[in-house]
Amino acid sequence: MNMFVDQIKIEVHAGKGGDGMVAFRREKYVPNGGPAGGDGGRGGSIILKVDEGLRTLMDFRYHRIFKAKNGGNGMSKQMTGPSAEDTIIAVPQGTIVRDLDTGEIIGDLVEKDQELVVAKGGRGGRGNIHFASAKNPAPEIAENGEPGEDHYLELELKMLADVGLIGFPSVGKSTLLSVVTGAKPKIAAYEFTTLTPNLGMVMLPDGRDFAMADMPGLIEGASKGIGLGLKFLRHIERTRVLLHLVDMSSEDPHQAIERYQQINKELANYDPELLKRPQIVVATKMDLPNSADNLAAFKADLAADKTLEKQPEIFPISAVTHQGVQQLMQLTADLLDKTPAFDSESHDKELVAEYRAAAPDKKDEADFTITKDEDGTWVLGGEKLIRLFKMTDLTHEESQLRFARQLRHMGVDDALRAKGVQDGDLVRIEKFVFEFIQ
Repeated sequence: MNMFVDQIKIEVHAGKGGDGMVAFRREKYVPNGGPAGGDGGRGGSIILKVDEGLRTLMDFRYHRIFKAKNGGNGMSKQMTGPSAEDTIIAVPQGTIVRDLDTGEIIGDLVEKDQELVVAKGGRGGRGNIHFASAKNPAPEIAENGEPGEDHYLELELKMLADVGLIGFPSVGKSTLLSVVTGAKPKIAAYEFTTLTPNLGMVMLPDGRDFAMADMPGLIEGASKGIGLGLKFLRHIERTRVLLHLVDMSSEDPHQAIERYQQINKELANYDPELLKRPQIVVATKMDLPNSADNLAAFKADLAADKTLEKQPEIFPISAVTHQGVQQLMQLTADLLDKTPAFDSESHDKELVAEYRAAAPDKKDEADFTITKDEDGTWVLGGEKLIRLFKMTDLTHEESQLRFARQLRHMGVDDALRAKGVQDGDLVRIEKFVFEFIQ
């Protein structure tokens, strides 16, 4: 079964940088030895890249956790460890990326081969060659690699089409699409035949072409989540021209105007900007007996509607007999030529064109936090402090002393004293526990 997936949640975990190395040069006949530990390599980043061959997010249905490789550790003789390759994840055009922790939209992937870094790999830790000084010419200090970024993301697909077909179920959207493009949507004589948007290319004899999509049937209340409407209304946002199909074959001569007004109401409720999009009203099924009379009644009802700023253009067709179809496509192409590309961010005001960290603004965020466990152990936290901790090589005493100096310079010692820490109290950073000494 071909399922359409247009919204999915994934986890991305960038690679950790490689650890720097503590090493010394001890070669025969080499008078100047000293530190020779190399740096670690960069961890792999995770990058989303547009693949024009994809139409849905189906590939993410059973693969939602992505992990990049870690960088290689530094080596002796000042050799840098190998950097990890970035993990490239293919996504369809029209994918919007949202950070689930902040709610911020961090990217909108609409261009061919466009890339977006969603998790940056950590830099490699420095080897002991970087810590040599006149006071300490042979340091046993090296950094561990920086942790890679972890993010929880939501991918949302909004199909890219120049023209969108809208209207109630069974008005002939799928039939029209199948006639003017190579698409083969499911067509049947019952409502909600189309459960997924279908996309096709219209090729005109004069060399012009455009992408057309039929949207699953909208009904009254679609903008509030009734029926299939809310799930697919988002796809209409990216279309430049709307063909509003109205069925003229009903036994009720006033059904056409009622359904036309209901669809426009749902568009307005979802996003008022959609009603400003160029719209052609297409009277469908004109080959059936009641259609001519119903079309006349529809035109009269439209003329009597004082809420309309201007009377829409009405174009009658029969997709089954192809009556008026080619002329409609020519008219649509002419309208597209006059319609500039609109701002795809009209409904998502927070969209940005380039990557930025998907975390909250950290300007006002404290460098560290202090809490106390039930057993009396003091617990240190905070993103900056934890990052320094993870990049500290605790296997060497000099590295531990360097970390202690970093905490002191951050003001951790004074903050602990202010909170009442006593000499000999236990302090914990993640799983690492030590005694506080005045």
